[in-house]
Amino acid sequence: MKSTTAGVVLETDLTGVERFSRGKVRDVYTIGDRLLIIATDRISAFDYILPTGIPEKGRVLTQLSLFWFDFLKDLTPNHLLTANVDEYPEELRQFRNQIEGRSMLVKRAEMIQIECVARGYLAGSGWKEYREHGTVCGIRLPAGLRDGDRLPEPIFTPSTKAQSGHDENISFEHACSMVGEELAGRLRDLTVGIYSRAAQYAQTRGVIIADTKFEFGFVGGQLVLGDEVLTPDSSRFWPAETWRPGGAQFSYDKQYVRDYLESIHWNKQPPAPKLPDEVAAHTSEKYVQAYRALTGRDL
Repeated sequence: MKSTTAGVVLETDLTGVERFSRGKVRDVYTIGDRLLIIATDRISAFDYILPTGIPEKGRVLTQLSLFWFDFLKDLTPNHLLTANVDEYPEELRQFRNQIEGRSMLVKRAEMIQIECVARGYLAGSGWKEYREHGTVCGIRLPAGLRDGDRLPEPIFTPSTKAQSGHDENISFEHACSMVGEELAGRLRDLTVGIYSRAAQYAQTRGVIIADTKFEFGFVGGQLVLGDEVLTPDSSRFWPAETWRPGGAQFSYDKQYVRDYLESIHWNKQPPAPKLPDEVAAHTSEKYVQAYRALTGRDL
């Protein structure tokens, strides 16, 4: 295990276990017909992985996903088998210091190559498109909306999955051409339904879920929810008490990192700069705050 500071996991090394993939944040290993997904403390910004890790980030992503998998289990099945290291295959338990609290053993799913995005508020790339065209992913919205405004109803705005660089927003019709009309309709209804249930709950915890993205796949012909769910990496979480439409919102995510990188005028080309300790610590606080706010638990 490599780390920048004690307890910050940037890389995993499970000697003798086959690595399936390495993403911007997650290391995935093959365990027979299952996968072990490990959320590291890596953080990316402007499409580059930074050399500085964020303390507790991987644990927040995993523990929050576990919370939502349980919360949503009556709406949709998911790929989770267990997150208890004591229930993992014996050969994995020797790596407890790298995987405990930040890993999940899951069913291997045939993932659908569409990001399923639900938006309840106007922000990010949606706000940019709306300013230019009055639409989001081709969906016509009322005139006069502001950055951060709540939409009349949640909308489904799918995107392509980019192996590198940014995902690309696409229309529902484009999604239909990629996966078929019947499946696209199922994904739309499920995405909006999950988002609505989660957003309604989050409001009771003083948190606005402005938007989020889900990933779905098939296990034995059954459509399941996979990957991470409703985390600060896959969602925009805003404290309800500070929500003020008309500009950027205070958020529980890595915006603090983006703001810092903008302040030092990084040209967004490699090598990515290191983060000062105080920026990493403040970002960690935001992730942990999101977990506590939504679950009511300490990490």
